[in-house]
Amino acid sequence: MSLTLGKLKLDGKCHVMGILNVTPDSFYDGGWHFDNTNAQKRIEEMIAEGAEIIDIGGESTRPGSKPVTVEEELERVIPAIRFISKISDIPISIDTQKAEVAKKAVEAGACVVNDVGGLRNTEMIQVVAEMQIPVIIMHMQGTPENMQQNPQYGDVVEDIKEWLEERIKAAEMAGIKRSGIIVDPGIGFGKNLKHNLEILGRLDEFKGMSGGALLGASRKSFIAMMTGEDRDRLAGSLSAAMIGATAGVDLVRVHDVKETKKAIETINALN
Repeated sequence: MSLTLGKLKLDGKCHVMGILNVTPDSFYDGGWHFDNTNAQKRIEEMIAEGAEIIDIGGESTRPGSKPVTVEEELERVIPAIRFISKISDIPISIDTQKAEVAKKAVEAGACVVNDVGGLRNTEMIQVVAEMQIPVIIMHMQGTPENMQQNPQYGDVVEDIKEWLEERIKAAEMAGIKRSGIIVDPGIGFGKNLKHNLEILGRLDEFKGMSGGALLGASRKSFIAMMTGEDRDRLAGSLSAAMIGATAGVDLVRVHDVKETKKAIETINALN
């Protein structure tokens, strides 16, 4: 049975998740959508551009970033969630590592929890289990503050799969169904360029672990390392999304919704 995120059914095709960072310090768009007016404008743009789900985050997880309080994170994300719920039935994902933020975001209208902490917080596991909502488990070696300080692996893909399987089993023990979990190998989170490229080349190995697989490579620094373009990372981001779609991932999490949507439609037409 296919996993459903609100009205979005993961049906074997690749779907576009638009990113909304209501933060002052996210790695790419930090500050652009920090005030409500700009956030609302971007939400409307992404819906018009064809986003199929919107992922809202109120705490930066860029390398070296520091956590914010629960209260501050809620003040950032809840208005955006309420606005989306008011104007559209598009599914909403809450990007957070905090159980209280996840709970209140779902109560406000979110239907998916995107936990970059990988359900390592027992309170988060309890919230997801009690609310019986889909969850995205992302792999990260270390924390945002230290994750890029010389990350080490044996076989990076096998190590990530083993770690994800451990988190899935912990979730299952708490009453969360494997079919309600989406795995994310965590491009750029505790990985160097070689690790990221290895993951991209073996994305198909994450299929079948759970209810779905997600790729989040949009605008990340490894793209700039390859292209030499520090700010203009669109071409590399589109290439990564196409690789993900070809490998069979269910969701690509992106900043550039319009361009990615057009590119992904080409791949989906072949499936």
